[in-house]
Order: sequence, then C-alpha cells, then structure tokens
Amino acid sequence: MNLSQNWIDIAYLIAAVLFVLGIKGLTKPKTAVRGNLLAATGMGVACVITLLHHDIVSYGTIIAGVVIGGVIGAVMAKKVQMTSMPQMVALLNGFGGGASFAVAAAEFYRGGYPDTVGIIAAGLAVLIGAVTLTGSLVAFAKLQELIDGKPLGFPGMKAVNAVLLLGSLLAIAVLVQNPGAHGIFWAMAVAALVLGVLLVIPIGGADMPVVISLLNAYSGVAASAAGFVMGNSALIITGSLVGASGLILTQIMCKAMNRSLTNVLFGVMAEGGSVMDQDEVYEGKIKSTSAEEVAMLLETAQRVVIVPGFGLAMAQAQHAVRDLADTLEAKGVEVEYAIHPVAGRMPGHMNVLLAEAEVSYDKLKDMDAINPTFEQTDVAIVLGANDVTNPMAREDKGSPIYGMPILNVDKARTVVVVKRSLSPGFAGLPNPLFAMDNTLMLFGDGKGAVVDINAALKEG
Repeated sequence: MNLSQNWIDIAYLIAAVLFVLGIKGLTKPKTAVRGNLLAATGMGVACVITLLHHDIVSYGTIIAGVVIGGVIGAVMAKKVQMTSMPQMVALLNGFGGGASFAVAAAEFYRGGYPDTVGIIAAGLAVLIGAVTLTGSLVAFAKLQELIDGKPLGFPGMKAVNAVLLLGSLLAIAVLVQNPGAHGIFWAMAVAALVLGVLLVIPIGGADMPVVISLLNAYSGVAASAAGFVMGNSALIITGSLVGASGLILTQIMCKAMNRSLTNVLFGVMAEGGSVMDQDEVYEGKIKSTSAEEVAMLLETAQRVVIVPGFGLAMAQAQHAVRDLADTLEAKGVEVEYAIHPVAGRMPGHMNVLLAEAEVSYDKLKDMDAINPTFEQTDVAIVLGANDVTNPMAREDKGSPIYGMPILNVDKARTVVVVKRSLSPGFAGLPNPLFAMDNTLMLFGDGKGAVVDINAALKEG
C-alpha cells in the first residue's frame, strides 16, 4: 500500500506527540497508566504506518513475528514476579539494543548504505546496540545471581576497553572509505559485543540501578541510530526520547549514589579500600527482638517511618506493610515511607511495589525530604534496605560505598530491622546500623514478621 509522504509525516508527528505526552504522564503516579497507554498508542501508530508504507517483507512474516513475540511477552509478563522486575528490565534493554544491532547489520550486509551518513549511522547502531546487548545480559546474570555480583576484572582491563572502543570507531572510519569491507564490519561487531561484557562485569551489584538506567539510555541511542539507517523519523524520535530520558535518569541515580557519570560510562565504579570484617562489626552487639516487643514499642509511638528495600520485594510484604500502617494510623500514629532513589535493584522499584499495595503516594517521601525528620521519629522499621541505610557510607573512607547519600535511620529513637539473617546486602558489606545501641533485630521472613507485628498490635 502506497501512502503519500505528507500522510506519513503527519502520522509520525502524531506518534511523536503521543510519545512525549506518554513520558510526561509517567512522571506522576496518578497519570502513569494513561501515559503508558498514550506511548503504546504512539508506537502502534508508528508501526502501522511503517508497515503500510514499506513493502519490506510479506505480511505473513510480520503477523507470525507479532504473534510469536506477543505470546512470549504475555507469558513473561504473567510469570515474572515483581522481585525479578530489575532482571526483566535489564533483558528488555538488551533486546532493544540487540534489535537495533540486528537491523543495522542486516541493512549493511545487503549493501543498503551508499552514503557516508548511512554508513556511520549503521556502524554506531551496531556498536551501541552490541554493547547494550551483552552489557544487559551481564547485568541480568548478576541480578539473577547466575554470576558473582561483586566487581570482576583483570589487570589492564581499562586499556583493553579503550583499545576495543577506539578500534571500533576506527573500523567505522574504514567502512566509510570502503563500504564493502564486510570483514572489518563483523570484526567491529565482535569487538563491540566483547566491550559490552567488559564494561559491566567490573561494576558491583550495589551500582546495578545506575547500570540499568544507563543501558536503557544506550538502547535508545542505538534505536535512534537505527532510525537514521532505515530513514525512519519515528524511530529517530523514539530513540532520542529514550536515550535522553535514560541519560537524565542515570545522572539522577549517579547523584543519589555519589558516583561519577564518566566512571559509569567507562565501567569504573565502587572502588575503595579495605572493608571491616563482619565479626568485628557485629560480635556481641546484636540485640534480637520479637513481634510482640515491637508491637509494644509501636503502641507508644507517635511517629513511625517504614523504610522499604529489596527484602520487602523478596518477601512480597508490601500488602502486609500497608495493613500495618492502616492499623497504626487507626490508633493515631503518623506513618510515612522513606524512599531511597536506588532502594531495590532498579530506579523506582519501591514506588512500584507500594503503589501495587495502594499506598498513598503522598506518604512516600524521598531521601531529602525524610532525612531531616528521623530525629523526631519514634520507630523506624527497616525492611531489607541494607546498603541504603549503611552508616559506612558516611563514616568509613575505606568502604566502596563511601560518600553515597543514605537514609539516616540511625538517628531515629528506635530502629527495628527486619531481616532473615545478618547477611550483607548486594554491595557485600556489613552494616554497623545492626549493632547500634538503638537498633533491634527482628529475624525472619519480612512478610511473616510484619503480619505478626500487626496481629500483636491488634491484640494489644
């Protein structure tokens, strides 16, 4: 079906406007669903117009791809738990980069780019897409604990990365002069795939939220480059929006973790000196408590702050936490939630979980807003938020997380930490908070512990 260029341009403009409105809607919980639908509608418009305009493959092939992809997506959406959402996001980033890599490589291989701009765009799409693909797979493997979450590397890794990057850029320059050099092209692709692995493996698990955000930006840039390759303005606009928003989010995450954006870009993070031994931190200082004792503390409290972390996600305790907050508020207790920007394993992880439990967004307070109030807080309940409450970030210059802004829960009158054990967080560090005089440890499953506290509170 042939469409006039005017109608195509108008349709792509409508799609672009819907993308912008969709992203704007995603900035607020109340409009997030509508924003998501607007963005999805924009993508639908762009896809339909592209398929109607370009007679690239048979519609049977297109329909088969849509059906197979739709079934896989639906199954993953149903099967993947909220606790595994960071891994899911990492995979989706990788798939996006891989798609851009595949499109650009296929077009280049069939000799579709006689002009310099097209060759450069194809080379950049392959380079960035390949880095996004393998880097995202490494991030997925670390989050899924298929490989060690600690920083991994070898002597001279930075030099190897530099050689791979410069070699890839040099290969693009060679291709501009000799577009038929397919051997150079595929050598660049292999170098980019290796570079993606080497950029992410030296990054520790505590920095994974930043990595996921950066890979999201990479996937957008790769899609935009693929748009130049295909001559598709909708893809250029979409990729640019994703790339820009991902980079802005990465900068916000870097500020929240006191990291350098340059170090994130080149895989240099979480470096530090010696770390305190766990026995040295905890021995003879841990005070265990029970659900009944915590309920007694809450009976006399006037202000309670709940600090969610990945432990809450693992235990699926968000609904139990909301029920506890409802019980406390019925007794006249002020309850708020302290949200660290990188709590969990991806940006906004805790906000999504608590929104699922229908916790009012007004009660979710970011780090800058909640920190000054901890000194007036009677009880702070920490649910698995290990690294983002670790005082080592303020006090221990030898710690890999030194300088990272944290939630100052240790300044509350009483801190109750709900954990299965004294095992470290994803950064692999002991937490001196657990051994402080005003801290009580309630060992057990997060959901079960909160349910028991709520039951004891109601009985009391």
